[in-house]
This record gives sequence, structure tokens and C-alpha cells, in this order.
Amino acid sequence: MKVGLLNSLGTRYARYWAALLKELGVDTVTPSLPPGEALALGRESLPDEPVQVQLVLGRILELGRVDAVLVPRAAPVTNDAWGEALTELLPRRISGLPTLIALPEGGDEMGAAAMDLGQRLTRNPGRVRLALERVKPLASGGREEMPSLSRASRATVAVIGPRVLLGDPDLSGGLRAALEELGLHPVFSPDLPASQVAARGERMERAATAPAGERELFGALRLLEGKSAVRGILLTSPARDGAHRAALNRLSGQTHKPALVIDVDGGQREWPELAGFRDRVTLGASARAATGADGGEA
Repeated sequence: MKVGLLNSLGTRYARYWAALLKELGVDTVTPSLPPGEALALGRESLPDEPVQVQLVLGRILELGRVDAVLVPRAAPVTNDAWGEALTELLPRRISGLPTLIALPEGGDEMGAAAMDLGQRLTRNPGRVRLALERVKPLASGGREEMPSLSRASRATVAVIGPRVLLGDPDLSGGLRAALEELGLHPVFSPDLPASQVAARGERMERAATAPAGERELFGALRLLEGKSAVRGILLTSPARDGAHRAALNRLSGQTHKPALVIDVDGGQREWPELAGFRDRVTLGASARAATGADGGEA
């Protein structure tokens, strides 16, 4: 059996799943096309869908003949059909795709999902148990560290957005370069310690029933906006993704710092509105500091 493994949608556990497949002796293939070419493949079939869906489809199509493709599971927001059921919706829209298997991003269910996957691929319980034991150290997703919140001669801005966008270098690279060129120091929400984001996400109103993606966005905003070094909030939505745009618009009204909501498309390198945002952040920083409006949070 040949299995494709996607390192897309901002996954933090690609090393875990790759190691598991290796221990199971499964023939594994990974995408290798340049991101622009993969995105073009997806856009050809789904021209009006969100950019992260187009990229995932392109990555699947480039794999060619495989028996199954393992796809990281996204954290959905309200009315986010693609986030809730991407591996179910894609085969309905595009015929001839291989079997798509959604993989959880951490949590208690990851171990059970790994066991089920191993049984499905090998039918060898003993080998699966041994493989799980060997890859267990990778299940934590790595050490959590708070990124630097300051940089000499640069104003710090929080960049809040879904992991499927900001956690994927193929989609977020243009924005990172644009912010650097503007002389800003961006702190991206997927780079934050996941446990701290989750803890603050639980403070969200109706957190028990809120979608996981909205709790994650809220938690990242709360973690960063209370830091005195952070001078502005940039909220980023995947292009053509109405569900995320609506969620981020709601979130923008919950911060007292200068905020801007933008769309980010694959291959995009310029956002004219960012220059005005930069000016608001840098010109207003001294006044806010003088009045003590940015009280820091421990």
C-alpha cells in the first residue's frame, strides 16, 4: 500500500505521522511541487474556494496514484463546512480522488487515531503497538516557547489568523516578507504556546459550545493584546473564506488596540492597506505608552 502524507494546513505533527508510517513499514510519499504549481492545480478544479482548500487539493493531485492520503484536521469556525469536513467534501466535489483520512492535531484522540490507522494499514496489532511505543516521544508536538515580543527599532504587531493559513509557510510567506519590509516585528499566532492559547480560549463567552477554531483565535488574541510590547492587531483570513472572515471581523471589535482585517491569498506579496496600519501603530505608540493604556499581562 502506498500512502500520501500532507504537510499542509499548519500541521504541528507531521514528524509524528511520518515516523509512525516508517515504523509500520508503509510506503510513504510526500508532495514536492513548488507551492505555486500545487496551488494552480487546486485552483483549476476549485477556482472559487478558500485558498487553503485549493492548496490541499493541489497537493493531493500531485501525488498521483496512491491508495490513501493522510490530511491534517483543521480547527473550524462557525459555518465552516470545509474546516469541519474537508476529507468528506473534497471527494464529493472532485471525482477519482484516493481515500482521504483526517488526522487529529494532538489531544487525547491522537493515540486512538494512530492505533486505528496502523490497524487499517497493516492488519498487524503487534507491529502497531510497537510502532506507537517508538514514536510516542513525538506526540507532544515539541517544546513550547513564547516567541520574542520585541525587536530593536521595530513596532510589534500581533498577527492573528487560523493555523491553516499562518501555520503554512507556503501561504503565509508573502505576508511575513511584507511586514518585514514595512519595518514591523510580527508575532504570528501559530507560533504561540498552544497550551497558553487554549487556556485563554476557555475564557471565551460560551466556550463550551464555540468551535475549536474560534476558541483558538480568541485565545491568541487575549494572550497577545495584553502585552505592552504589542502595538497593533492584524487579523488575517484565507482568501475566499467567508467563515473565517466573519469570525475575524467579530474578533476585531473585541480589542482596544489598532486593528486591521485582511485577506491573504496564495502567492500574494502586497497589501496596500498595511502601510496605513503601520502608520497608525507607530505614530500612536508613544501616546498610548504615555497614557498607560497598554497595561501588560503576565
